[in-house]
Amino acid sequence: MKNNKDIEDKLWTREFIMLTVCNLLLFLNLQMILSPLPGYVKEHFHADALTVSLFTTVFALSAIISRLFSAKALEKGQRNTILFLGLILSFLATLGYLWSGTLALLLLMRIVYGVGFGMGSTTLPTMASGVIPIRRLGEGMGYFGLSTSIALSLGPVIGSLLLDHGGFSSLVYATLIVIALIFPLVYPLAKKVKSPGAASVPKEFSAVPQKKGFPKALLLPSLLNFLMSVTYGGLLGFINLFGKESGLTNASLFFLFNAVAVVIIRPVSGKIYDRKGHKALLIPAAACLIGGLWLLSFSTSTAFLALAAFFYGLGFGTAQPTLQSWMIQLVPPQRQGLANSMYFNSLDFGIAVGALILGQIASFSSYGAMYRYSSLFLGIFIVVYALYLLTRSKDKGNIGTSPADKTISG
Repeated sequence: MKNNKDIEDKLWTREFIMLTVCNLLLFLNLQMILSPLPGYVKEHFHADALTVSLFTTVFALSAIISRLFSAKALEKGQRNTILFLGLILSFLATLGYLWSGTLALLLLMRIVYGVGFGMGSTTLPTMASGVIPIRRLGEGMGYFGLSTSIALSLGPVIGSLLLDHGGFSSLVYATLIVIALIFPLVYPLAKKVKSPGAASVPKEFSAVPQKKGFPKALLLPSLLNFLMSVTYGGLLGFINLFGKESGLTNASLFFLFNAVAVVIIRPVSGKIYDRKGHKALLIPAAACLIGGLWLLSFSTSTAFLALAAFFYGLGFGTAQPTLQSWMIQLVPPQRQGLANSMYFNSLDFGIAVGALILGQIASFSSYGAMYRYSSLFLGIFIVVYALYLLTRSKDKGNIGTSPADKTISG
């Protein structure tokens, strides 16, 4: 017979599984359009490089602003309103692509979509963190975040195939179906899943300060997430153009190979986080990311591309859930919406900045050289994090300590 502790620590509940599926569908809806869109805009509207990059930037900025408001609304108990309003806006904006015959209209739809996506992508992980046992948070967020990584990896491949073989309308109809599937799945959960509250937190976590205002402890992991995401912006925005430069006919397969590595490493890294904390994971993850970028920059064959993607996926699949779990545990449960908002905002801001900066670097060098230059952001990642560990060395009990043993205080 299972005791109370076994029941409390059960991870694979129906609620957790359904929330993970909903998150997969939301990010799949995003990624199926995000990567193929620049090529469509350039070919259909004969847009220049700056205009093309705006479609990534305006989406990211609108999502960032939306999440800031969403986090406040979540703290006030308006979770379901934010969730369904976000999903409806995302659906309508996706539908609006079909009637966007000008660049201005298409940009407007990207802004509206960014607002809706920002709401949904803040609410779903906040709901998930509320149903994950606190002692298995790293493992749980690792599995939950796997849905994001799979969408990040498979979405561009699926979207590119649909655009190439069925045209832009077929791509839009497919993404509409994907987001429509979320509504019947999430509706029962909106009633059943409670928002995280102090009562759900074990006593060893009750020491987390209940302060108002912005938690400064979130700044470091947000910065690290931003630096990592800059490199991903270069992949999303330019992998197909790099493929043409390097003679790779299916460069978007990078995301598929990347997904394989992510699926392998996510469960492992989550369990390591729960036992040893973030200090055991982040520097090795950054090293894998650097290796992947350098291998990619010299890739001239599919085999070499697969190897590069595998290394990058190992790093990305380790760093993403580690940073998100760390951020969630830096705040009291009532402010997990803010932590998730900061996590995704730093991710989107990094992608937007990466698309702009790395695009400029590629314009005076090459796409291969651009990926090598992008690894400098991960060098900064390692330096900043190493300095953090050194400055906290006198307080060894709090640096990356296993959540099951001690509250992470920064």
